[in-house]
Amino acid sequence: MTVEFAQAWRDWKAEREKTLADPYGWLALVSLDWLEDAPRTYPGLPGRWWQDAEAAYVDPDGGELRHEGEPLTGVRRFELVNSGAGTRVTAGAVEIEVARRSGYLIRVHDPKAPVLHGFHGVPSYAPDPSWVLTGRFEAFGEPRPTTVGAVVEGLSHVYTAPGQVVFERDGAQHTLTAFNGKGSGFSILFTDETSGVTTYAANRSLPVSEPDADGTVTLDFNRAVNLPCAFTDFATCPLPPAGNHLPFPVEAGEKVPYERRD
Repeated sequence: MTVEFAQAWRDWKAEREKTLADPYGWLALVSLDWLEDAPRTYPGLPGRWWQDAEAAYVDPDGGELRHEGEPLTGVRRFELVNSGAGTRVTAGAVEIEVARRSGYLIRVHDPKAPVLHGFHGVPSYAPDPSWVLTGRFEAFGEPRPTTVGAVVEGLSHVYTAPGQVVFERDGAQHTLTAFNGKGSGFSILFTDETSGVTTYAANRSLPVSEPDADGTVTLDFNRAVNLPCAFTDFATCPLPPAGNHLPFPVEAGEKVPYERRD
């Protein structure tokens, strides 16, 4: 292993942990509530909240709420993409995330969250160049809407799979369904023979950059990361699609978080 390889991984890990320590990030979650059809209040939050088949709503009802920097003075409607990005309403020092996961939910991000204040990094395998593999991206004829389960029982997510990544390990060929990444490239959700042993049982995520002109991609399993559900019970993370289990231990990337260890 070269000094440059190890340093690049350490730099990536430091940036990754800095992102996790964001005062309004995933580790700041302190609650999750599913909205109901009738307006109601929730403990510690101003306003009344509800949903219908298409959107979520909040009536400040005299409380101080802001959205995108502007105070809410009447009922606000939020129509969001299922399994997509949410939006946030500010109430004092906390941010209330509104998201659509089949139905609508609200989650409170509090910079005083115990998990956030107890965070001291993510345990990981030591960087190992042998876990940097070359693969090939094979596009589907048409992107495929793919339904996957979630860590929340009864919930599902629908993502677009543009294709699959094929690679070899120890002389055997493996194929993983790839979803679109954030902005560019791909995201691969997977489990392997370390899942539930040294790594989080439900899933890990591997970012993959855009393929070269001939479809070549690099799979750096040293950068396989935990999803938010590995750190908090207030996440609704997707499970890997069928077939995305690797029948060998991927002893690379992030391990079970300290927060989830007995």
